[in-house]
Amino acid sequence: MIISRTPFRISFFGGGTDYPEWYLEHGGQVLAAAIDKYCYLTVRYLPPFFEHKTRIIYSQMENVSRVEDIKHPAVRAVLQYLQVERGVEIHHDADLPARSGIGSSSSFAVGLLHALHALQGRMMSKHDLAMQAIHVEQVMLGETVGSQDQFSASYGGLNHIRFHPGGEISVAPIVAPRERIKALNDHIILFYTGILRTATDVASTYVQNINNRRRQLRLLSDLCQEAIRVLSQGDDLTEFGEILHEGWEIKRSLSSKVTNHEVDEIYETARKKGAIGGKLTGAGGGGFMMLFAPPDRHEAIRSAFRNLIFVPVHFDFNGSQIIFLDHQEDFSDLATARADQQISAFRELSRDED
Repeated sequence: MIISRTPFRISFFGGGTDYPEWYLEHGGQVLAAAIDKYCYLTVRYLPPFFEHKTRIIYSQMENVSRVEDIKHPAVRAVLQYLQVERGVEIHHDADLPARSGIGSSSSFAVGLLHALHALQGRMMSKHDLAMQAIHVEQVMLGETVGSQDQFSASYGGLNHIRFHPGGEISVAPIVAPRERIKALNDHIILFYTGILRTATDVASTYVQNINNRRRQLRLLSDLCQEAIRVLSQGDDLTEFGEILHEGWEIKRSLSSKVTNHEVDEIYETARKKGAIGGKLTGAGGGGFMMLFAPPDRHEAIRSAFRNLIFVPVHFDFNGSQIIFLDHQEDFSDLATARADQQISAFRELSRDED
C-alpha cells in the first residue's frame, strides 16, 4: 500500500501566461505557492479475490473489470499512461473541494502518478512528475488547463515558474529571508466563496482567442516580475498588495466569466475593510478568494464575511510526497496465480455441492 500527499496551490501572478497556446510562442511566467492543504491518494494492488479488477473510491465508487470502463477520466488516463496491468484499488481524499480554483485536478494527477510509480517500484523526479501530469491533462484528456499547477503540486514552495517558447519549463524558488516569506504568508487571508465552477469552462472563453488578449497577458507577465522584485529586495509589502490588485483588474478583463456580481461584492467589501489587493485563486468564476491585507486588518475582514468559510493557510515547501509505503500486502505473480487457481477450485467445488 502507498499513500501520496500532494499540496494544492494559490497563484499570485502570471496566470494565463501558462497556457501552451500562449507560452509556446511568447513565453510566460507565474509566481505561485503551494499551501498546507492536500490531496491524499491511497493505492494498492487489489488482491485477486474479487469479481472486479479495479476499484476507485472518490465521491463515487467504481468497480470495473477493464481500465477502459473507468468513468473517472484522470484515473483512466493515468492507468493507461503507466500501462498498469494488475488490478488496483485507488482511494481519494482531499482537504479542500474540487472545482474551487486551488489546482485540485493537477494535484490529483501528480499525486496519482507519484503513488502508482511508487507502487511499481519507481521514484520519479519532481520535474518528471509535473511534465507527466501536464501530458495526461493537456494531451490525453484534452483539457484547457495551464502548466503551472502541476509544478506547484510537485515541487511545493513559493516559486517563480517560467515557461519558455518551445516548451521548456523551469522552476526557481523565491530567494528571500525566512522572515520575509513569513510576512508574506501572514498577509494572506483565504475565503471559500461556495461558488463551484470548472476551470476549463472559464479558461476556454479566453484561451481560444488568446492572441487577442496579447496586451493583458504581457501586462500580467510584467506584474509577476515586479512582485518578485518587491519580495526579493525587501520593499514594503504594501506594494505587493497593490500589484496584486492591479493584476486582478487586468485579469477581470480577459473574459466576462472571470468574475461575477457576487465575487465583485466580496472583493469590494474586503477592500473597504482593509484589504490592499486580492484575486480568485484560479481561472476565475468562483472558488476561493485570496485577499492580501495587513495582519491587523484580518479580524475586521473576517467579521465582514462570517457567512463564508475562512481557511487558514501556510506555505508548503515539500511538494508531493510518499508518506506511507508498505509492500507487505503485495502478491507476487506466483502467489496471484496460485490464489486464482484456489479460487477457481473453490468455485467449482461450490457448484458441485449445489
